Amino acid sequence: IMWLNEYEQQLRRDLQGVASDLRWSAVELLRIAEQLRLAGNDVDAQATLKLCELFQGDEERLKGYAEEVKAKIITRTKAQ
Repeated sequence: IMWLNEYEQQLRRDLQGVASDLRWSAVELLRIAEQLRLAGNDVDAQATLKLCELFQGDEERLKGYAEEVKAKIITRTKAQ
């Protein structure tokens, strides 16, 4: 097993952290979309749901990058 250097560990933590932030934001947006829908504002509710889909896709992509760092497919030798 190849261990991650400190820069790779930080990169992986950063990617996981941003992915988590996107997940939390998508959950909040889903709640807002439901409130908009209940208020009869379907146009804004649909727009908000589209943002949720974007965030969820971005979250999955970042989680994939974090796994690539773990697998040493993506490496880093110093902090950017």
